[in-house]
Amino acid sequence: MTPQEYVEEVLALVERIPPGRVMSYGALADALAERSGRNSARQVGTIMARHGGGVPWHRVVTSSGRMPPGHEREARQRLLSEGVPLRGDRVDMARAQWLPTAGEPA
Repeated sequence: MTPQEYVEEVLALVERIPPGRVMSYGALADALAERSGRNSARQVGTIMARHGGGVPWHRVVTSSGRMPPGHEREARQRLLSEGVPLRGDRVDMARAQWLPTAGEPA
């Protein structure tokens, strides 16, 4: 998979995250690791920072539920409007995390 194809795969998976649910940067990397040969949460973060404006970027958070750095206020508003459960200033990952179904392509 070329770097550009990986960018497209990351963005396509972000588009599939249902409203009211989130994925972590690491979970995105893990979901695409087998097909892409890559597994870097940091790389997913870079892709989201550079190319994520056209997808529901607010649904991608850290594994601890922290919202995208520098965009916390807007992400929080968007997530709350979708009904994402929060604990203080973080997403309640136990209740809000979404993963592609086993056997379903990431």
